[in-house]
Amino acid sequence: MDFAYSDKVRMLQVRLKAFMEAHVYPNQHRFHDEVNTGERWEPTQLIEGLKVKAKAEGLWNLFLPESDLGAGLTNVEYAPLCEIMGRVHWAPEVFNCSAPDTGNMEVLARYGSPAQQERWLKPLLNGEIRSCFAMTEPDVASSDATNIQARIVREGDEYVINGRKWWTTGAPDPRCKISIFMGKSDPDNTNRHEQQSMILVPMDAPGVKMVRLLPVFGYDDAPHGHAEVLFENVRVPVSNMLLGEGRGFEIAQGRLGPGRIHHCMRLIGQAEVALEKMCRRAKARTTFGRRIADQTVTLERIADSRMLIDQARWLVMNAAYMMDTVGNKNAKAEIAMIKVVAPNMACKVIDWAMQVHGGAGVCDDFDLARAYAHARTLRFADGPDEVHRNQIGKIELSKH
Repeated sequence: MDFAYSDKVRMLQVRLKAFMEAHVYPNQHRFHDEVNTGERWEPTQLIEGLKVKAKAEGLWNLFLPESDLGAGLTNVEYAPLCEIMGRVHWAPEVFNCSAPDTGNMEVLARYGSPAQQERWLKPLLNGEIRSCFAMTEPDVASSDATNIQARIVREGDEYVINGRKWWTTGAPDPRCKISIFMGKSDPDNTNRHEQQSMILVPMDAPGVKMVRLLPVFGYDDAPHGHAEVLFENVRVPVSNMLLGEGRGFEIAQGRLGPGRIHHCMRLIGQAEVALEKMCRRAKARTTFGRRIADQTVTLERIADSRMLIDQARWLVMNAAYMMDTVGNKNAKAEIAMIKVVAPNMACKVIDWAMQVHGGAGVCDDFDLARAYAHARTLRFADGPDEVHRNQIGKIELSKH
């Protein structure tokens, strides 16, 4: 395995870091000011303006491996760039590399028909609209996707959709125009993994209703946010079906692999920022006649943070390498491992950084509380730790 960065990646790293230094880091307060004044659920002028700059500089759609629609980067090549973007929670959107749009664009690029790609993928790639992914349901344990109860029933040239979804990230965003909806089209199929389908549902279709906004640890994540959404007798044309009836579980597995590793890449960037803040704070503060940085417990936590981050980074690179060489399906163990390791690592490092900051660590002055809330949430998103650990354990047992 050779994880050395190519000349192309090193050049993109330099350009991406320069863009972050010039346009993102200095504007973190402006972003929060824009969100917290006026209408919270409208797109910020800051991000919309930076998108234009990023696109002009060729820092756009850096994901999408195995496709000529993106930058032509492999997962290994994209990983260090995703880490840089992940250092600021809102930065990935500037480069059109934010969830859930990246996963939805991969679905459309991989499984969408030419007409679906023209209608929805093209404006998503251009950053003209946003999207959401409606899979999780409040009434069942959705960590087992076969539990999903939402229905997709064909009636003539239309499908009728009924279901209640929640944690539909991006749904409250006024730019969100399309949802990828997962439901059961053949609940009596003896193969539980062929009961589900995925279908494209325009968010302005009659019968789509936003029930409530869902904050995460008190953060509403405006203007993007998360929502509980009711789909009540929603009708869409048969042509909106993705890939074919009964292929939903197959699409989900193809979508969640890249989505999971992208989350992990961004978390490494968040953990690096937390470690930097921990070191600066520890050197600047004195307790009981000594700098916090000179306390043994602090030195140990700084050392452990460095080791944990680097371990997670190498595990991410290995998973990316496996995805590039043997495919997402055959890299399922490596993807599952990093999906457990990275959020737990980030939670630990951010928690230690908060501890060094004292009371300042739990307010919004240093953005550590938000970072912790995000990292902790990712122990659920795209499958909880327990599901991934079970999968890893079964794979390991199968070797014996």
